[in-house]
Amino acid sequence: MVSLQEQFLKAGLIDKTKAKLANQEKSKQKKVERRTGEQSVDEARLAAQEIQRKNAEKAREANALRDAAAQQKAIMAQIVQMVQQNRQDKTKNGKDDIAYNFTHGTKIERIYVSPAVREHLVAGRLVIVVLGATVELVPRVIADKIEERDASLVVRVKQSAAVVEEDDPYAAFQIPDDLMW
Repeated sequence: MVSLQEQFLKAGLIDKTKAKLANQEKSKQKKVERRTGEQSVDEARLAAQEIQRKNAEKAREANALRDAAAQQKAIMAQIVQMVQQNRQDKTKNGKDDIAYNFTHGTKIERIYVSPAVREHLVAGRLVIVVLGATVELVPRVIADKIEERDASLVVRVKQSAAVVEEDDPYAAFQIPDDLMW
């Protein structure tokens, strides 16, 4: 195996006197190290190790970001597959459809559903899932699985609490189930 110094000599990058001086300097440094017991600090080697450490850290961060993006993409694919396999029809015949309003984020959205589907929504048997611009209805058990993966896609209908205060002047009046807003 040919040393780097010999390769430089053959290529003509250094001459014999420079090579001899470098060898003498190296041997002097080794003698000093043996006498004092201290090792000399090689700044070039330390700088190279620091650069290598920084590059490895950057590579780890890039890999972590790439893995997180791939994980999120896989979760979204699972959600889309669950919705496609379990979505329910919103309407039966289209003639008797009624508007059903719900809030998604800060917006009030509207879908048209049959009266039977509306009853299932109010009872909590069906749940609204918003995927981009599409709104789908899925059974509650599927919505629970979707909510575990991404809760922002699931819109749950708030169940009205039937708790009546003692001094409520309107306690005797019942709110109709078919109240539209």
